[in-house]
Parts: sequence; structure tokens; C-alpha cells
Amino acid sequence: MLLLPNFTLALFNMKNIFEKQQASSGRLISLDAFRGITIALMITVNDAGNWDYVYAPLEHAEWNGVRPTDLVFPFFLYIVGVSIALAYTKRLKMGLPKMDMYKKILYRSLKIFGVGIFLALLTPLLHGFQDFHLSDLRIVGVLQRIAIVFFVCAILFLNTDWKVQAKIGATILVLYYIVMMFVPVPGAGIPMLEPGPDKNIAHWIDSFITPGRLYRGTWDPEGLFSTLPAIVTGITGMLAGTLILSNQSQEKKILWLFSLGFLAFVIGGAWDWFFPINKRLWTSSYVMYTSGAASMTLATSLFFVDLLGYKKWTKMGIIFGANAITVYVLAGIFYRIFHMTGIREATFNGMVTIGIEPKLASFIYAILFTLVCYIPIYFMYKKKIFVKL
Repeated sequence: MLLLPNFTLALFNMKNIFEKQQASSGRLISLDAFRGITIALMITVNDAGNWDYVYAPLEHAEWNGVRPTDLVFPFFLYIVGVSIALAYTKRLKMGLPKMDMYKKILYRSLKIFGVGIFLALLTPLLHGFQDFHLSDLRIVGVLQRIAIVFFVCAILFLNTDWKVQAKIGATILVLYYIVMMFVPVPGAGIPMLEPGPDKNIAHWIDSFITPGRLYRGTWDPEGLFSTLPAIVTGITGMLAGTLILSNQSQEKKILWLFSLGFLAFVIGGAWDWFFPINKRLWTSSYVMYTSGAASMTLATSLFFVDLLGYKKWTKMGIIFGANAITVYVLAGIFYRIFHMTGIREATFNGMVTIGIEPKLASFIYAILFTLVCYIPIYFMYKKKIFVKL
């Protein structure tokens, strides 16, 4: 029975850690670590040693449903939203001209989008652009979606309060649900929510409005239409950031963040009965489910790292997070080089040859690849080099 009073006393003793930490560094260690761990997981799940041998939790759900890997990208967009709230609240309080902020937001968005195009061009570039046509270029992608979400959310944050943001997010999710579930696909009748432009309205729309090559031939998981609900994922992060900056006690902030996250998680799970959780369509239920999970994860991180002070495990996450987009780009470059030169195949085959089970060998390669990506950003961090894409 003495544990509860002692634990409560510890909370009161740690009560001002948030304020002291933010006053001294202006950053939340828990958020930096969360960002870094998320980007490290993005690299790990994207770079298996052999895609024929992958543990189920490290694969995306084939269509409807969610696996741990399906949480990674929305977690990152959620963190983008939180970061927008923290960074631009500070700039607004400093009285910086909005026009200057608009220019920087646009410039940064174009840089991230442009780097995404660069990665799409890298493979044909390494092959000397043999048999390459501009029509084969994939215009959309992960970085491009991040750029769009950042741009829209940042502009929205500068011009609205949290209530308006919440209403806009809810409206987008409801309208997306109505369009996806009740608007017939031309020539096919009632939508079936299956892959392909003749099976759901999102892919049908993308087949017209998304330029360039589509990742799946007739549809793209990062298509422009499904980026609309992805923007709401960023909005949920902004709402969380606003809560973190509120005048409530740190204990209440964490409690509210976790509780609201749990509520969103439950709503997403219930909505799945009527509108399936689906990453490739970024369904409204998927937004609620993953944003809820992200909020609970962030609340847990805030509690243990920033409130109770357990920071020893955060170092690697902070280093990954300090140059998050940069390390993701490096991973894209390394992946193509390792694939072209045969390093990936040779490493995987070598492990299998010495008796390592293929799925384990594929996973070990993914971990080793992530650690290789860690090396340059570790030295960048030590030299205080931070590339702000």
C-alpha cells in the first residue's frame, strides 16, 4: 500500500520537469524521440532483405485491416502536426509576419516534394535513363504526401483556432466516408472498396487527377484523393500540440491526451464495421484508429520521458529525429545502391547459407540497413549539422 503514496509523491516532485525542460531547450525530448523511432521504423519496414520472407507484423495489411507496420506512416504525419503546433505557436507569439512564414512553408513543402521526385528519378538515373520516359515518373509518394500535409496543415494552423481545425477535420472524414461508400463508381455501380479504379471511387478519381505513373499500375496508395484524409491525420497532431501547449497541469495534459486518443481509437475501431480500416485508401476509420494510437503513444512517452525523467533510452531516437527527412532520403539512396550492386542479395543469401532462417535473415538485414543509415546522421548530430528539409 505504500507504493501508491510514493508514486504520487514522485509525480508531485516531477511536476515542473515539463516547464523546466521547455524553458531550457525549447523542445520536448519525448516528441523528438517519438519522431526518431518512427522514422527508424519506416526505414526498417521498407528495407527487408527479401520481400518473399517477411514476418507478418512487418508487412502492410494486404487490403482491409491494420498491422503494426500500418501505424508507422500515420504516426509520422501525426508528429508533423504536433510539430507545426509547437513551432508556429512560438512564431506567432514572437510576432513574425505571416507572409514570411507563408513563404518559408511553401519553400519547405516544395523542397520535400522535390526530394520525393528525386528519389523517384534515382533508379532510372543510376541506369543512365535507359528506356525512360517522363510518363513513367511517379509524381506522388511518401515524401510528396508529407509535403502536401505539411503545407495544408501549416497554412491552416496560422489562420484558424483548434475548434475550427477540429470541425474541418471532422467534415473531411465524414465527406470522405460518404463519397467512398455511397457514390457509385462510373460504369461499375456501387463501390466495392477493392483495389483498382473500377472498384472504388478514390482510385477512379486518382486515375484521372494523379499525373505520371501510378505505383500499382491503375492506382496508387499515396494518390492525391486519399491525401485529403491524410491531411486530417496532420490536423489531429495539431490538436494534440495545442493541448500540450495549454495552461493545464502536465498531469492533466497527459491524461487528456491519452483519454482522447483512446476515444479516437475506439471510434476508429467501431467505424471499421461500416467503413473498413484501410491504409491504402486512408479511410476515415483508419485516420481515427491510427491517430488515437499515436495520441496514446505520445501521452505514454510524455509521461515516462518528460514527466518522470526516464531519458536514457531516447538518445538513438533523438538522433534519428534530428534529421528525420534526411535519413529517410539517405535510406532511399542506399536502398537503390545496395540493390543495384547486389549487396542486399549477397547479404541475405550469405545469412541463409550459414543456416539462419530466411525470415529472420530478412529481418536482420533490415536492422543492419537501418544501423548503416544511422552512422552518417550520428556524425551529423555530433557535428551539430541539421538539414532542414
